[in-house]
Amino acid sequence: MKELNLEYIRSRRNQLGLSQLKMAETLGFKNSSTYLKYERGIYSFKAEQLPILANILNCDISDFFIINIAKIEI
Repeated sequence: MKELNLEYIRSRRNQLGLSQLKMAETLGFKNSSTYLKYERGIYSFKAEQLPILANILNCDISDFFIINIAKIEI
């Protein structure tokens, strides 16, 4: 199962010097506190927001995901 790597998103935003307000405006959120809730995982990014996010952060959508592999005991 894949899950979003929110730490990567936060880190990449900081590397590029982008504010939470700039992210909020680009994604069409009302304010930076709304964006912060997405970045902290309180809200989940929607599939249609991922290409916009990748464009802002100058990365591939695949960079956002962590693959969790469950271990099966035999």
